[in-house]
Amino acid sequence: MHSSVEAGAAACGLLPAGLSASIAAGPDGPNEGSSDMTNTAGTERAPGGAARRVLVVEDEMLIGMLLEDMLGDLGHSVVAVVPRVNEALTRIKNKDFDLAILDVHLNGQSVFPVADSLIEQGIPFMFATGYGERGLPDNYRGRPILQKPFAKDDLERVLQEVAV
Repeated sequence: MHSSVEAGAAACGLLPAGLSASIAAGPDGPNEGSSDMTNTAGTERAPGGAARRVLVVEDEMLIGMLLEDMLGDLGHSVVAVVPRVNEALTRIKNKDFDLAILDVHLNGQSVFPVADSLIEQGIPFMFATGYGERGLPDNYRGRPILQKPFAKDDLERVLQEVAV
């Protein structure tokens, strides 16, 4: 799309990195007063520059989508959102992710067999729960917890805790 105005021009286009727009408002064409406003929303660098591949184990589709968006905004990628324990255990065998976010209750099942498998593999994870640490058995207390409901800042803080 291209639009022209007297003594200036505007252009925008879709690039792999996002929306690109150029505005030339000066009387001498695009060089005077031009501005490149490439929008790279969703491509922020992860804290410390370390983008991570994340497995999300969550049975609520909207929460899974929210996590996927927030993680993308923070510079990470989601390899999968899986709603069931058996699917999560299968994904762990693939070893195609760096960390996991585990909803504690999945369709009436506890996620603890997944947590145990992650511990055995040495893969870091956090629990996502509305019950806090008191909703976890003693052997899982002290693990990072993303308290529901959560905001992007909460997710970023717990991601940094998992990195330690």
